[in-house]
Amino acid sequence: MTHPETEIRGVRPARRRRSEWRAQAPVVAVVAAGGALGAVARYALALAWPVPVGRFPWATLWTNVSGCAAMGVLMVLVTEVWAAHRLLRPFLGTGVLGGFTTFSTYAVDIRALVGAGRPGLGLAYLAATLLAALTAVWSASAATRRALTGRRR
Repeated sequence: MTHPETEIRGVRPARRRRSEWRAQAPVVAVVAAGGALGAVARYALALAWPVPVGRFPWATLWTNVSGCAAMGVLMVLVTEVWAAHRLLRPFLGTGVLGGFTTFSTYAVDIRALVGAGRPGLGLAYLAATLLAALTAVWSASAATRRALTGRRR
C-alpha cells in the first residue's frame, strides 16, 4: 500500500515518469534526427562559404536569415493550413531548422570580430542579424498567408 501523498491520479510517481518518457520519446527522436540533418546542412554551408578572420560572416548571417524565413513559412502552414502530424513540427521546426540556424555561432562570430579588432563590424553584424532574422520570419509568414489567401479565392 502506498501513502496517499505519493500517488497522483492513482499512478505511482516512478510509473508516471516512465509513461511520460514513453509518450515523449518519439518527439525526442524526431528532434534529434531533424537536428542532425539541419546541423549537417549548416556545416556544409559553412564549408562552402568560409569566412576569413576579421571579415563579415556572411554564411552565418544568411543561414540564420534563411532558417528564420523557413520557420515563418512552416509555422503558417502547420498552424493555419495543414492538419499536420504531431511529429512534423518538432522534426522540421525544432529539429531541422533549430539545427540549421546557428545563434551560438553568431555569438562566437561577434566575439571573433571584436577580438580581431573590429568591434564596429561586430556591432553591425549583431544588429544586422537580429533585424534581418526578425524581418525574415515576419515577412515570410505574411507572404505565405498572402499567397494562400490568393489561392483560395
